[in-house]
Amino acid sequence: MKKIGFLSFGHWTPSSQSQTRSAGDTLLQSIDLAVAAEELGADGAYFRVHHFARQLASPFPLLAAVGARTKKIEIGTAVIDMRYENPLYMAEDAGSADLIAGGRLQLGISRGSPEQVIDGWRYFGYEPQEGMSDADMGRRHAEVFLDVLKGEGFAQPNPRPMFPNPPGLLRLEPHSEGLRERIWWGAGSNATAVWAAQHGMNLQSSTLKDDETGEPFHVQQAAQIRAYREAWKEAGHSRTPRVSVSRSIFALTDDRDRAYFGRGGKEEDSIGFIDDKTRAIFGRSYADEPDRLIAQLAADEAIQEADTLLLTVPNQLGVEYNAHVIEAILKHVAPALGWR
Repeated sequence: MKKIGFLSFGHWTPSSQSQTRSAGDTLLQSIDLAVAAEELGADGAYFRVHHFARQLASPFPLLAAVGARTKKIEIGTAVIDMRYENPLYMAEDAGSADLIAGGRLQLGISRGSPEQVIDGWRYFGYEPQEGMSDADMGRRHAEVFLDVLKGEGFAQPNPRPMFPNPPGLLRLEPHSEGLRERIWWGAGSNATAVWAAQHGMNLQSSTLKDDETGEPFHVQQAAQIRAYREAWKEAGHSRTPRVSVSRSIFALTDDRDRAYFGRGGKEEDSIGFIDDKTRAIFGRSYADEPDRLIAQLAADEAIQEADTLLLTVPNQLGVEYNAHVIEAILKHVAPALGWR
């Protein structure tokens, strides 16, 4: 069995070809797609966070709204860039959204990826300390966030408060019990996957990672997952961690599918640079008739290693079509692979 959810970047553009022509369209359709995915039996509704872009940004109003409209589906991010976050304020937002959702939040966080503007976190008021990089700052914000999610008191109460306090040091409120164990780290390298395991976070591995061995993407990603699980075991954590991978997968079942995705072009991995120094490998997309698609996915080592698969969806094609994309995988592909 494998949990299957969708991942939306929430693109919008004022084009006549797009079903999401404004930020409002994207937000409202994201809620509707989560509702539709739950009705189809999908396990998760996940959203990407990008700043300074015509995409989804501030995640917690959306997560809370999805939580209020749904009952069972997991609701998450993949990922929140921690370089931009005040970890204490974020803990309050996350606690509130998780309580509204009844404990269904699965928050993916990370040090972030290249953004639309240079050092965008500076505009949010954040600056790495001397001797630290922006990645170090993101990881430090994450460590503070994880610490306060434990729900332990740390703040000295006012001796003459406006309202009566419970005894002892005060914690952030609202606190949502169990959320700390539902935090995921988006790792782009083997080393950061190991770091995530040491800090007791679940692992999110995306469609790109540092090209560390020159092997095919899915082989490198599978090795990353195994390194993560070994580090988890060595850290002595008591629970079983979760691991997700993201893929663009389209089962060609009707003329629309074939018109949109039947022309091929992304059947191979690609190589690029996410910054001046980091060579990255980008995983292929999958689009084929269901029987051939099943064979291709069975050979993807990283998908086999993961317990959760996030399907990246073309949100600008609208809710109805994206629900069709999800349903096609659940109905025509997942059972043959033992995922359902």
